[in-house]
Parts: sequence; structure tokens; C-alpha cells
Amino acid sequence: MREDLQGPLKGVKVIELAHIMAGPICGLMLADMGADVIKVEKETGDDTRRMVPPDVGGESAAFMMMNRNKRGIVLNLKQDADRSVLRTMIAQSDILIENYRKGTMERLGMGYEELKKINPGLIYCEISGFGRTGPYAERGGFDLIAQGMSGLMSITGEGPGRAHVKSGAPVSDITAGILAAMGVLAAYTHKLKTGEGQKVDTSLFEAGITQTYWQSAIALATGVAPEPMGSAHPLNAPYQAFQTADGWITVGASNQANWERFLKLIDAEELATDERFVTNELRMRNRLVLEEELTRFLVVKTSEDWLDLFEQGGFPAGPVLNVKQMHEDPQTLAREMVVEVEHSRLGSTKTLGLPVKFSITPGAVKQGAPTLGENTEEVLREFGIADHLSQAILKKTRNKETG
Repeated sequence: MREDLQGPLKGVKVIELAHIMAGPICGLMLADMGADVIKVEKETGDDTRRMVPPDVGGESAAFMMMNRNKRGIVLNLKQDADRSVLRTMIAQSDILIENYRKGTMERLGMGYEELKKINPGLIYCEISGFGRTGPYAERGGFDLIAQGMSGLMSITGEGPGRAHVKSGAPVSDITAGILAAMGVLAAYTHKLKTGEGQKVDTSLFEAGITQTYWQSAIALATGVAPEPMGSAHPLNAPYQAFQTADGWITVGASNQANWERFLKLIDAEELATDERFVTNELRMRNRLVLEEELTRFLVVKTSEDWLDLFEQGGFPAGPVLNVKQMHEDPQTLAREMVVEVEHSRLGSTKTLGLPVKFSITPGAVKQGAPTLGENTEEVLREFGIADHLSQAILKKTRNKETG
């Protein structure tokens, strides 16, 4: 690993009081871009540590994915001494991320109004199920619930009248973490200009809503709620997955020029003058018939044959890969989206890479996720925590490890 891979956020100090996914993803994004993210865990650890199987040498694969590039310490925030330690750390930090239920931080004496007294420039990021205002502010939140309530499950699936299906990926969790990172960096930019900190508030519910831009545009314009369309697009056709002689491919005839190029490449130019398919509006109106007509042409060749032909013809198309195949794809590897990092206990492990590239300040995944409390001693020393407090906390951590 190149030593100059410091990232644009080098020198930014982040305290992560977050568990499971959305909050840790926010921390992960910042850490991969060079921030020093210190993950504060309870004595039993982030619940993701118990999301097994699968595990790698006894370490949760899910935890390792969400928490690489971070340092980890253990504090018991029910105890005065540990809360005092945390306040000392927050006073010297730039950003705090938390995803507790509403009121938890206030009960601990560490709500935003209290913390900004000791650190006026603090960026305080709250990630919750439904946001800190509104009638649902008190509710806890999970990705599944957010997908259902945001409308996502109503547009995901094979078609109208079929069972509701959530997205295979926890998109509201992941999107909430990315939105939080975006909000934090916007607030940090403001701080650099003015010295003023602020609170950043986003939620899984809002993250799910942002995934409905096309469908919301349709509903707001027509008053009709869109329904699931399988792999098809709500505004363009054909733009979906099609079966071939030996599998599935995706094709993107998203404008008239690509539609005509597509027909020429599959030797179906007669469809260009078919009155049902002449314009995109007509193709959308007759989408199911169009799918049947195109499938007749596409099932006669293999996926590889079609993809080679489409690449030569400059037409956008691709294979439908499973996750393992995606990991092995040459473009994935060329973009360093699967990388190896050193875990302190397991040695070399694989994880996903940083999806944003910088020409001058490249970020990187430089270290594996911490074991429980792994960095407690070095972090407390860096923050100048009083020695007697450090020793008490370290003793508890060591007792937990040996127990």
C-alpha cells in the first residue's frame, strides 16, 4: 500500500457512536477518505459482531466490512467516568456520529446543546429511523420498515399483483449512511468558512424516499402510484434484463438512437416501423408485448455472443453477474473495488474498496476492522486522558477479553 494514500480528510477526527449499519457506513465513508474515525463500542461490542455466520476466523464478516479503516475503543456510557472520558474526546474532535434512539444522548448528558458548549465547532450527525422531528420521531427504524414505508417495496418485484419484495441490498441503510456523510462534509465546509458547528439530521425513511425520484415524478405528475416492473424502467423501453440462450443480459436502449442501433444489431429492424414501437411513449405503452418480441430474437444466441456484438456496435449492455462474479470482474479489480487489508488478528483479509477516486489526495482502505477495544490504550493516550481513568477503562476491557 502506498504511504501517500492519506485521503482528503487527513487530520479530521471523528467519534463514531453508531452500531449495525447506517451510522457505521457514514463513518466508513469518512475513514476511507482519510479521517481518523474512532469507533466507541459498548462492553459487549457492536451488535454486528454477533451477525454470524459467516465469520472469518471467529470475526464477524459483516462487522469487518462495516468497520475497516477505523480504530476501536470500549466505553461503558452508563458510568460517569467513561462519560467523562468521552466528553474529553468529543471536545477535541471535529465530528460526532450517533444513531441511538431519540433522547438517548440527552439522557447521557451528551445531546448537541450540551456538547456544543464544550466544542462550538462540533459537527453532530444524527442518523435515525425517521428523523428527529415529525410524528414518527420517537420510533426506532430498520431498513425493512423504511423500504416498506418509503414506497420502495411497492415498486420492487416482478409485477403488479405479485408479493411485495424488498431490495436485495439494504438500500435505505446504505443510502442513509452516504447521505449522512454528504451532510457532514457540507457542514464541515461551512465550519471551515465560519468556525461554526451544527447538527446534521437524516434518516432511513428519507433515504428510502430519495430512491423513488423517477416513481415520485410519475406519481406527482399523474396522481397514480407506479407499480413494480421487474427489471424494466418506468420511463424508457427497452431498458431491462432479457433472457438469452444461456442466461440473462441487460440492454439499455434508453433513447431513440440506441433503440434503432439495438434493432440493427439483433437483426430486428422490422420492429422500427411497427406502429406499436415507433416512439418511446408507444414502447412504454406496449412494453410487455415488446418484451416478448425482443426475447424471440435474443434467445437464439448466448449472452457472450450478444455482449461481444453489442460492444463492437457501441450499444450499452452487460451481463447479470452474481456477487462473486462481480468481485472477480476485471473492471472491479481495475477500480480497486476489492482490496486486501491487514487485520491485526487474522492477517490479510479482503474487503470492498473506496468508490470515489481523488487525483491529488487519494483515499484508501489501509487497515482491517478493530478487534473489540483494540485501540483503547493508544486513543486514550492521544487524547491526554488522565492516567487513573485510562487504567480503569483498560482493566475493564482486558477483563472482558479474558472473560
